[in-house]
Amino acid sequence: MTPELQSRRTKALCELAPVIPVIVIRDAAHAADLARALIAGGLPVLEVTLRSDAALDAIRAMSAVEGGNVGAGTVLTPDDAKRAKDAGATFAVSPGLTDRLITACADLELPLLPGTVTASEVMRALDAGFDMLKFFPAEAVGGAPALKSLAGPLPKVSFCPTGGVTPQNANSYLSLPNVVCVGGSWIVTDADAAAGNWQAIEDRARTAAALPRG
Repeated sequence: MTPELQSRRTKALCELAPVIPVIVIRDAAHAADLARALIAGGLPVLEVTLRSDAALDAIRAMSAVEGGNVGAGTVLTPDDAKRAKDAGATFAVSPGLTDRLITACADLELPLLPGTVTASEVMRALDAGFDMLKFFPAEAVGGAPALKSLAGPLPKVSFCPTGGVTPQNANSYLSLPNVVCVGGSWIVTDADAAAGNWQAIEDRARTAAALPRG
């Protein structure tokens, strides 16, 4: 799968909702119920980060929930990509971009949403064939104004900013012409997930799904 096709796939996923929940799963036993709550709230694209021992089992469980599109986040190596694909992930998200990861995702036919932050990194991704990118860490490098400044010289690139995006600043990103959606960790809290408070998570998902896009 070429990077060009990968970006078409990831952009189509990003267009499904204004927010992609970025989730750290501590207990895979709760994963399917969590997925159902998020999907019911209007957020069908879910990013499960590979930051816990439960992540791959969670991806397996969530991938079986109807109506969802489950991907793996924090994909750093070809082995990460393979394990994620084997667990049922339909896309991968990385904080950066390496030649080895480009080759691995092409060979695995696993759509990659690679992370960039500088103009040079964006240009390198474009050279590789990617035009749907993650902007990370968004707030730490200047937030929406920094991302807006990339739209002029690099108008063909679309972004999903993550890292410090909150309900308070999400609109500042979503109003930009080069932003398709945002990634946010506020929708799923550790406390609600541990307590099985699916209604609270569904309610936050519904509020996020209603955010306007510019």
